[in-house]
Amino acid sequence: MKRGFVVVLSALLLAACGGGGGGESGSGQSAEQGAAVTVDTRFGPVTIDEPPTRVVALGWSDAEAALALGVRPVGASDWLGFGGNGVGPWADGLYEEAPKLLGTTEVDYEAVAALQPDLILNTRSDNDEKKHETLSRIAPTIGAPKDVIPYGTTWKQQVELVAKALGKVPEGEKIIKDLDAKFAENKKFDGKSTVVGAFFDGKFGAYVSGDSRTDFMKAVGFTPRAEVEALASGTFYVDISAERLDLLNADLTVLFPIGGDASALKANPLVPASALVLDDEDLVNAFSSGSALGTAYALDKAVPLFARKLGL
Repeated sequence: MKRGFVVVLSALLLAACGGGGGGESGSGQSAEQGAAVTVDTRFGPVTIDEPPTRVVALGWSDAEAALALGVRPVGASDWLGFGGNGVGPWADGLYEEAPKLLGTTEVDYEAVAALQPDLILNTRSDNDEKKHETLSRIAPTIGAPKDVIPYGTTWKQQVELVAKALGKVPEGEKIIKDLDAKFAENKKFDGKSTVVGAFFDGKFGAYVSGDSRTDFMKAVGFTPRAEVEALASGTFYVDISAERLDLLNADLTVLFPIGGDASALKANPLVPASALVLDDEDLVNAFSSGSALGTAYALDKAVPLFARKLGL
């Protein structure tokens, strides 16, 4: 995988264990164009007085959420190290001009301010209050909803927050309706247990409820293994020690490497026989994106692999 992805995931896993071409970003507003809107977040209500025209997207997949709504951010964080426009291939062609790519876990406030944003999206982040306060001094900033763990904002919550902030609630409702229907069509695995894990820096770990990958599996019918869920303590990822690799066993275990070649993981004798090792980088990134666009792509590509592995 790309080096940027490795650096970001390294930081996130550690945390879990302890003038651009956006001039049209305000186009296509709802019927009440020009009316102020208020968005409720974990940091309190945020009021946006006018339809934004210069949007900066800092949170994990916030740029893809805006693009799905027809808005092109002038600046964005490239969480999965795509380069280029900073989004996955499922969002190809949605930018007319590349955004300024910004930092991820460490925010360059001067770079953000230089873009002169009138709205900052940070809906899926580490939920750091000081960071939010600093960003809010630059422009109205939409943080995560209440009561979510760091990086735990769901794709649906993200669409709702971003759509309201951009004055595109009807468009957001359509995205949610369409993706809900797509999940319903792919809900084929009721009664099957699952673990979603990663192999990073020579160690195994697993994602838990509240993370987009595990929530994806639940939405298509799987039940996360209870013993793994019990290890979580307000985090989206838990380490699995070498002595407890039995915890990776499930009806379907989905594994992928971070920063390494999948062939080594496939050859690892410690990997359960039930494991499906994902070796398609685009699919791994879509599965990890947590965006509506990436999730739709993952449904199309991953569900057939799950069914084939289970003999369904």
